[in-house]
Amino acid sequence: MILTSQEDVCEVTCVHPEAVQKARRAMPNSTCVENASALLKVVADPTRLRLLSALNTGELCVCDLSVVVGISESAVSHQLRLLRAHRLVTFRKEGRVAYYRLLDQHVNGLIESALEHVRE
Repeated sequence: MILTSQEDVCEVTCVHPEAVQKARRAMPNSTCVENASALLKVVADPTRLRLLSALNTGELCVCDLSVVVGISESAVSHQLRLLRAHRLVTFRKEGRVAYYRLLDQHVNGLIESALEHVRE
């Protein structure tokens, strides 16, 4: 539960129509909000964020990711399937080895921004 102090609430009720209208125009539609929320929930898991952070350095195979993150290869594979389903990572096979990487620069930026924000 977050407690509020008297300093962080308006002392009078007032509405700024122009600001409200501007914010409403910028508001994404419900589907977009739901999808973005689901994406952020996937990224919010510490194990998945570690995997994404490792992949932010470049392509890695499942075995490498297992060592880097410190979990079993089957656990890595399970998490990577979820990350693939949410279009955060992609992979390629080279023989019997699966190499994963971040899907695109948007994912790279998302991970970098989140980590940079908490480091400040």
